[in-house]
Amino acid sequence: MSARAHDPAGPPATAEPRPQVHEVGSFETTEHEAPDPRSFRAFLATPRAVGDGTDPTVQIVDTPEARVRHPSDLVGIVLCALGVALVMFMSVYAHGTTAGVAEDVQGFSDLLARILFIPVAVLEGLVTLAIPTAVLIELGIRKLGRQVVESIAAAAIGMLLGIAMTYSVLTFGSADLIQGLSVRIRGEWQLSIPGYVAAISGLLTAAGPRTRRRTVAWSWNLLFIALGVVLITAQVSLPGAIITLLLGRIAGNAVRWVSGVRSERAYGPHLVDGVRRAGYSPTALVRVRDVSQPAELAEAAEDPITEVNADGEITGEVHVGVVRIAGTDEDSALTADARITGDHLSGALGDGVSEPAEAPSDPAAIALTRSGDNRVYAMFTEDGVRRDVVVLDGDRQVVGFITRFWRSLRLRGIEGRAAISLKAVAERTALLAYAARAAGVRTPRLLGVAEADDSMILVQEHAVGAVSLRDLPDDEVTDAVLTEAWHQIQLAHDAGLSHRALTSDVMLVSRGEPGGASTHPAGTGTDPASATVDLRPEGAEAGPDDSEVKVWLTGWEQGDIASSELSRRMDLTQMVALLALRVGAQRAVASAVSVLPNEDIAAIGPLLQSIALPVSTREEMRANKELFKDLRAALVERLPETDVEPQRITRFGARTIITLTLTIVAVTVVVTTMNFQQIAEAVSQANPWWAVISFALGILTWFGAALTFVAFSPVKLPMIRATLTQMAGSFVALAAPAGIGPAALNLRMLTKRNVSTPMAVATVALVQVSQFVITILLLVVLSMTARSGGLIKLPSTTVLLAITGVALAVIATLLVPAVRRWVLAKIRPTVQQVWPRLSEMLSQPGRLALGFGGNIIMTLGYVLAFDAALAAFGQELALVDVAVIYLVGNAAGAAVPTPGGLGTIEIALTAGLTAAGIPPAIATSATILFRVATYWARIPIGWAAMRFLQRKGDL
Repeated sequence: MSARAHDPAGPPATAEPRPQVHEVGSFETTEHEAPDPRSFRAFLATPRAVGDGTDPTVQIVDTPEARVRHPSDLVGIVLCALGVALVMFMSVYAHGTTAGVAEDVQGFSDLLARILFIPVAVLEGLVTLAIPTAVLIELGIRKLGRQVVESIAAAAIGMLLGIAMTYSVLTFGSADLIQGLSVRIRGEWQLSIPGYVAAISGLLTAAGPRTRRRTVAWSWNLLFIALGVVLITAQVSLPGAIITLLLGRIAGNAVRWVSGVRSERAYGPHLVDGVRRAGYSPTALVRVRDVSQPAELAEAAEDPITEVNADGEITGEVHVGVVRIAGTDEDSALTADARITGDHLSGALGDGVSEPAEAPSDPAAIALTRSGDNRVYAMFTEDGVRRDVVVLDGDRQVVGFITRFWRSLRLRGIEGRAAISLKAVAERTALLAYAARAAGVRTPRLLGVAEADDSMILVQEHAVGAVSLRDLPDDEVTDAVLTEAWHQIQLAHDAGLSHRALTSDVMLVSRGEPGGASTHPAGTGTDPASATVDLRPEGAEAGPDDSEVKVWLTGWEQGDIASSELSRRMDLTQMVALLALRVGAQRAVASAVSVLPNEDIAAIGPLLQSIALPVSTREEMRANKELFKDLRAALVERLPETDVEPQRITRFGARTIITLTLTIVAVTVVVTTMNFQQIAEAVSQANPWWAVISFALGILTWFGAALTFVAFSPVKLPMIRATLTQMAGSFVALAAPAGIGPAALNLRMLTKRNVSTPMAVATVALVQVSQFVITILLLVVLSMTARSGGLIKLPSTTVLLAITGVALAVIATLLVPAVRRWVLAKIRPTVQQVWPRLSEMLSQPGRLALGFGGNIIMTLGYVLAFDAALAAFGQELALVDVAVIYLVGNAAGAAVPTPGGLGTIEIALTAGLTAAGIPPAIATSATILFRVATYWARIPIGWAAMRFLQRKGDL
């Protein structure tokens, strides 16, 4: 068998006049010029013998990528850098153990070094000379000149990194770090970071994987043996050897990432061979590209037509270039226009087919490329049927694996993916495709799978005439489309499947007779379950004919078999958000209600949050920030009893990571700056009774906060329950930033007592605003009534001028309209929340005074507890100074989102006391005592209060 004849004069005439095509590239010629018998065009025009039992000649329209950047190289750089940091850390903190072992075996090592002197010297010679020579010779024999240069560059960079590491450790490293990386040679400690090991490691890394180069595999083994010998003979330290190996890996991976590596993807003859082993004999393979993007159009114009014969040999290659249809200014390419495809590939489209029904890059195929980071080809065979070929490349799977792992790690109830290898990914993709098809879901049938080079090839049916939801015109997103979409996802859920990545590119819509594959009767009008409900507003014009509407769900590779309830609920949430972006919240929810049972509708509300959506849908939702609110309102309107309060489905978020990082940094700074000997001496001389008084005053703050909460509450609250809520806030402060925990518990308690959410938020905001106001007023009063102290003396003229200049700068800045608008935008929501509740409280002066009194008790309780902690060490400051130091430290703790202000408050309080004239050791001791009395010691009490309130149903 072979390719069909191609008429050099163009395709046959049709009923409609065909526009003339201007060919740019090697095909360009005059209209009546006879083709050169040696040219590729003449070869296409030559009739081929049919029925000779061989595979047909294949025409491929694609540009192979000679070099690619492998994401695993970048991952390797990051992991090796982290490994270097970890080894250096362990060499310091585990130095005692390693030094003891080294001392114990020192004598034995010296003896081995004398006995193995000659073998060690020979081994070092092999490592330094034989390994590079053998590897470079093999690369040269294979004619890989560029890789030879890359390997030498990686060796040089590895050597430089080793030298730089040695210099940095000697210059900036601590004594413990230097000793941890040193070995005792002839009675003296010498730093051992062998740069030649980093050079050899870098060379071998850049030379390629050990599975592809025999000399590389043997060289790695020899290098490890050599390192083992020098470790045993105590010529290098274990941390130093590991660090140099990792530095070499960093150098090699960096060179590979910057320069790129030789592509091992299946292109050209390898691609054809893979398709044939999947069970098909293609006559043409055309790369699908989204030519609506200028960059993609440029790439499509560069795609040559390559001919591969039955023996897998390239017999010709022609560059077509950009094609412009006569009479228009529109540029196009072979893959984007069926007429151009027919002109150049008519002999390879199948028996009797001179022009494909659709362009190779039709909407369905383009959606397939956008839905996954894979190559897609339009495949034509001699039977005239167009199919799609999806190619999974091994180098692209690293990012996909990391993304899936991160998402499963972050989300609750989502299992991780065991598919790491390329073959496992392809097998899982095939399994999900077969399972969805068996469940009755309309999805393209998977026809064949094969492996070729570092690629897996999947052949599947083509959804002829289908258009993705993204590209579907607004007037064609009818009620029948919405209803059929819900029917399709319901079919999958009934079989225990979940999709987990519903986007506007995996949902395709077609009308009329399907050209590729009809998989299920849903939507044909014969199935009663497919009946649609008219969801259009009254008086709206009739849309397109929906008698044969069909919805396809593709892209099942991220899905689950025997999926969890959470996964299926996330599918429903993704679907309703996807449809709402096109037709609005009301119609999207109405379409769901017309198909799904009430319990499924109720399950959508708590998951209406960004983290439950795919990245593409999430980005679209960010552009329409009110859509989440509209969806919740539509759900409540349909089912008034529905709970739409967001459910926590993440184990951690960006705030958690930032909080944890800041906590570690703060604790590290506090611990490393403390003089524990001076602190121990100060603590031994402290008065324990003042410590008890500090703890008791801290307990008083709970009563003050509860008094304010009761006074401002719109419903009657028992004082004991309000006090217990403030106690529970001390336990929540272990995980929440300062001030956030108690506010969240106050809000929770109000909502549990049937206070509406807006009213509860306004009440909590009023409590916080009143605390701020009382704090400022207390500072003013204390400043006016207290005696002069170290912090309230009249500043110097220079300081006064500086303060005046800053004040003028602030005033001038606020006069700028943009800044003024920004400030008002930040303040206005709080004012709008608080003002209705505040205006109501102003009519009840008794409760307002009670609330302010509670704030005074709470603030003074903390200030006096801080003063008592200072008095425990025999120190005394003016009360206004103590108040200023405490309030500034507390504000710093609230500004930095660490749990309970951990680290930040300690640093700020210690610095404030030191500035006021307290010795640093005593200032640190007083701060620690205060934090123990008002933070750490109250956590167990808060936990007991939290458990009690939870059992009583108050939280």
